[in-house]
Amino acid sequence: MKKPGIAVDIPGFGFRHFRILVSDFTGTLSFNGHLTAGVRPALAALGKQLDVYVITADTFGTVRRALSRLPLEIHHLSGPGGRHDREKRAFLRRFDLPSVAALGNGNLDSLMLRAVSRAGGLAIAVDNGEGCAADAIRSANLFISGASNALALLLNPRRLKATLRS
Repeated sequence: MKKPGIAVDIPGFGFRHFRILVSDFTGTLSFNGHLTAGVRPALAALGKQLDVYVITADTFGTVRRALSRLPLEIHHLSGPGGRHDREKRAFLRRFDLPSVAALGNGNLDSLMLRAVSRAGGLAIAVDNGEGCAADAIRSANLFISGASNALALLLNPRRLKATLRS
């Protein structure tokens, strides 16, 4: 069954129909390797509307347990010393970027966020308590505090209008 996606028309930003969510895990959806409050139910709800992918180096080794039984796919990045920023950007090649919403917080998320933003998708820099790299913020369409708040923007896309309209 094809998922419906999330459509929103934002004055000055344009009509968007998101079908894919790509998110970092460590520091974006989690704090110290553990999902923060509200993230699990939000991901479960979004998984009914979008194809959800979590792409991570899994710094704390907790991603599989933390995201178990959620409607999403986990993709691990290569081992230490890899160019994780380039791997994340390359992962996006399988998608139509204007239909992607991407979340990240680190320097290694900057290329992913920039690619999505420049292609007309939605790039959200998220500070989930572990900080957010300045380059990630500059590469995104918007910055938000808290993963549950970022996911809530997609669950209630009218909130995006208030932030992104011109």
